[in-house]
Amino acid sequence: MNFTIFPADGGKSRYDELFSLEEALRVQAFHKGLPDYEPTPLRSLEALAMHLGLGGLFIKDESFRFGLNAFKGLGGSYALARILSERTGTPMDRLQELPEGAFTFATATDGNHGRGIAWAARRLRQKAVVYMPRGSAPERLANIRAQGAAADITDMDYDDTVRFVSEQAQKNGWILVQDTAWEGYEEIPLLIMQGYLTMGLEAYRQLGTKLPTHIFLQAGVGSMAAAIAAFFCGLSASAPPKIIIVEPDRADCFFQTAKAQDGTLHKALGPMTSMMAGLCCGEACTAAWEILRHHAAFYVTCPDSVSALGMRLLGNPLPEDERIISGESGAVTAGLVYNLMTREDYAPLRKALDLGKDASVLCFSTEGDTDQANYRRVVWEGLQSVTA
Repeated sequence: MNFTIFPADGGKSRYDELFSLEEALRVQAFHKGLPDYEPTPLRSLEALAMHLGLGGLFIKDESFRFGLNAFKGLGGSYALARILSERTGTPMDRLQELPEGAFTFATATDGNHGRGIAWAARRLRQKAVVYMPRGSAPERLANIRAQGAAADITDMDYDDTVRFVSEQAQKNGWILVQDTAWEGYEEIPLLIMQGYLTMGLEAYRQLGTKLPTHIFLQAGVGSMAAAIAAFFCGLSASAPPKIIIVEPDRADCFFQTAKAQDGTLHKALGPMTSMMAGLCCGEACTAAWEILRHHAAFYVTCPDSVSALGMRLLGNPLPEDERIISGESGAVTAGLVYNLMTREDYAPLRKALDLGKDASVLCFSTEGDTDQANYRRVVWEGLQSVTA
């Protein structure tokens, strides 16, 4: 595990106004209009918090989101609705009146984002084309196809798959709906990021509008992490929570960027072989870094064993706590918190983060068992089934 501190200035990024409480209320109003919208649970693991010496430990359980077993449908549904509304002049509550199959949305995904796009396109009676990087789980591919999308696994890594889909979209007249941004492509990723505000707003209300002192956020391309960081830091500019960004040690583009402190984005060193498929991205979203460089001072990389620990920890709780089925990308933050609070060799990190009895920690379990075969291997067979 590696740790670095970045001199975040606590100021506002040029995107922060897009992630205000007012914007969150507007985004949630859209999601409330969807027939199967329900807030996902916020689990208070009081027994585990006491065991670890924390003042509180809260886990937002996104396995209940829209029946998709992950949070990504929030971003996909909001972005597709905004795109169709703006391109056709149709109000967002009347998009079902558009001609069926008139638009094709294309994206690259490790699984959850593509499933969310396919689900949203089907609800809007439009088409979706989804490509996945090599090594993607067959179950995740099947789940995307079950939503009616044309989907295939490529022989490329995630970042090259994104570039391939971008080229295909331009060639075929598809609308690229990618949850990462680069120079010249930021408007749609920012819409996706705004979609995640509903998750943050729900958590804020479920906490009784009391801000946590620490928020651990996993980053792939960083879109979710940046949206949630901007939202919570915007709620209290004078006393914002500490934002800790967590990545696989084999897909550590934000860690490398924060460590370099040279004003440029750095790619992950790789190879991209982490079981945390949803986080296995080698290039950071430009818009996400613009936000995180102001709000996130702490960056941590974790081996797969930390995620595996989190999966077992949440799935086998202390008797007083509720069970959470959390997948590889969803559980890494819980595994990290446990390690930080129990291992003596991490005492310096505990001190740097000011983690103790006065700390109220918020984590987001962003997915359930979206690869059920691997989930069983990890929780049944232990560490020998994942990379060290």
